[in-house]
Amino acid sequence: MKIFRNAALGVAALALTGCPITGGGKYTVGGTVTGLSGSGLVLQLNGGDSLSFSASATFVFGTRLDNNAAYSVTVLTQPSNPAQTCTVRNGSGAIDGTSIGNVIVSCTQTGQFAYVANRQSNSISGFAIDQTTGELVPLSGSPFASTGTTPTALTVDPNKQFLYVANSGSNSVSVYSIDPSTGALTAFGSPIAAGTGPGAVTVDPTDHFLYVANLTSNDVSAFAISAGTLTPIVDSPFSAGAEPASLAIDPNGNFLYVTNFNDNTISVFLIDLASGTLSTISGSPFAAGAGPVSIAIDPTDTLAFVANNTGETITSYALNATTGALTPSGSPVAAGTNPEALSVDPTGSYVFAANAQAPNQVATFTIIPATGALTVSSATAADSLPIAVAIDPSGQFLYAVNFNSNDVSAYTLSTTGALTPVAGSPFAVGVQPHSIAID
Repeated sequence: MKIFRNAALGVAALALTGCPITGGGKYTVGGTVTGLSGSGLVLQLNGGDSLSFSASATFVFGTRLDNNAAYSVTVLTQPSNPAQTCTVRNGSGAIDGTSIGNVIVSCTQTGQFAYVANRQSNSISGFAIDQTTGELVPLSGSPFASTGTTPTALTVDPNKQFLYVANSGSNSVSVYSIDPSTGALTAFGSPIAAGTGPGAVTVDPTDHFLYVANLTSNDVSAFAISAGTLTPIVDSPFSAGAEPASLAIDPNGNFLYVTNFNDNTISVFLIDLASGTLSTISGSPFAAGAGPVSIAIDPTDTLAFVANNTGETITSYALNATTGALTPSGSPVAAGTNPEALSVDPTGSYVFAANAQAPNQVATFTIIPATGALTVSSATAADSLPIAVAIDPSGQFLYAVNFNSNDVSAYTLSTTGALTPVAGSPFAVGVQPHSIAID
């Protein structure tokens, strides 16, 4: 049984526009760049109208298009200082009677910092990630004192400026600013109230909205983000199923997925891109196995995977990127024991499952792209009760949080999905570590 059941930057406001305004149409194309650390990024619309960026920002191309005109946003030049990889989502289609504002350009590089929420010691362990070896090096000042009680889940915003922590003991969310040079955390304002027993937290890909799953009050709290400040969204919280345990947002930023541990379902919500309001999609909730405790979505936005803790299985789903609907794909695969958490690698080739195949292991499952079916390819020893896993954005390293042994196992990740322990692993953290986030 999942352990937590035993206890109950926003994007820069600057809008960049191509100059001058061209074209005889009335509709524009724009969106958001997140995670940009340096200079060199150039975007184009339909092979022209170039926009250059030196920081994350919202943008609108100067070219105006007619109704029914095709549009395609592409990366002309990737950032080089530092080197990053920027990926475009929602970048192509045809104008349909309205301007386009939901293009997402996400820029990533090898993870710089890792943060671990320590429930019993009420602290957050912070590490610098050695980008060559994957070793975790404690940050100066770590562990950082929590501003809430029983920090249980955490996430870093897409622009790597803020860390958000769900505190299940004080029913709140804490915000910390991240020093971009040292990784040090500084409390940012006072914790803001969530529901009862918050145990999962996530930020949408545009860095506009934050969502918190409240395990005890059976709902999801929603907040608008403005430079790290959280403001409750109208009508929040939104009802979910019994004991919502985990959250995931699809890569295109359109849908929020919530696993409900105690009624064996997955709630799916449409995200209003302007307000962050949630509305239940047709067919939701969708059936899961017994005790769904974690959900992961592949980078192609076509597959989802759910770890069923009580049922000792992992279920694959086909994901409809237009409607958000989930359709089971084949029979659930046996996990061998009580799986605790899932993560998909950035290439969409493998699912990694904590505490699967046997206790105290991280298992690698190969994804069959056509169906989403999983086959076990290997299993690697961790320490005692790996309860969370995270992969650095470059896909080079994987980290498993071990709840009972108070440490983190670190691995290099090969192109075959095999895991090799990093020298010095496992790395000590606080008492009862429950979640990890990578900057």
